Amino acid sequence: MKHSLMPKKYDLHSHTNHSDGKLSVEDLLMRALEKGVNVLAITDHDTTTAIPEAKSYIESNQLPIQLISGVEISTKWESFEIHIVGLNFDESQSLLQQRLATQIERREARAQKIGERLAKSKIEGAYEAAKELAGDGAVTRAHFAQHIVNIGLAKTIPQVFKKYLTRGKIGYVPSEWISIAEAIQWIHDAGGQAILAHPGRYQLSAKWLRRLILVFKESGGDGLEVALSQQSPAERSQLIRYASEYGLLASVGSDFHYPTNWMDLGRNLYIPETCSPVWEHWPNHIPHHIEVAS
Repeated sequence: MKHSLMPKKYDLHSHTNHSDGKLSVEDLLMRALEKGVNVLAITDHDTTTAIPEAKSYIESNQLPIQLISGVEISTKWESFEIHIVGLNFDESQSLLQQRLATQIERREARAQKIGERLAKSKIEGAYEAAKELAGDGAVTRAHFAQHIVNIGLAKTIPQVFKKYLTRGKIGYVPSEWISIAEAIQWIHDAGGQAILAHPGRYQLSAKWLRRLILVFKESGGDGLEVALSQQSPAERSQLIRYASEYGLLASVGSDFHYPTNWMDLGRNLYIPETCSPVWEHWPNHIPHHIEVAS
């Protein structure tokens, strides 16, 4: 492999402790720099509260990092929860904030129901523990999973989801999110780009994945997240092909929540030069960091 190193290294999908990430805003920014990421989007679930804090910290400390406003909006399509990432929008827009507030209300209502279901199965106090783990951020299923690991009922968070929090399990509560089209409209109304997040993680067949991408495209979606830190080469090639086929821009993001042996900021986020990256029409665009096969 040959590496063509360009001035910018992008990671356009990351989380802080304002949602279900484990790092503070300050720690996330410093880790991004440590890993060579100098264009970063913070995309917390249904909230942008970390962005003003990040902007202030970058300015105060003169950090060599470009912050892209971001959010990851939960939606419902068929029987699946699909995530739409918004990038490069006006996070201060009052209409967007009003709309995101309704998402937080839905998230809170769901969390309470999850707590009630777990309590009926002798896992009492889970809602209160999840709220404490979330701090000032929105409660997510990941907080419930962390609590269940903490009390010794499972060894890892994936084990918790498999045993307690996925469809058909005792702690599962169906989501009542907005539609894909609504999420895209919210993002566009705030001046941003709508990206279909981690398409390979929804466990869809090729036929159903194409259906999802087509619905996303017909709803006005702008781009496809084609490169993630933990991903097979075959999956990446497939998503790059779909982005081209459906006329969508290519985005990259680690979906970083906390450091692991297999996932980190900026890790493995390459796309070929043939892709049309989501940032190519951004103001002051500089060619992206790529890795190309020889």
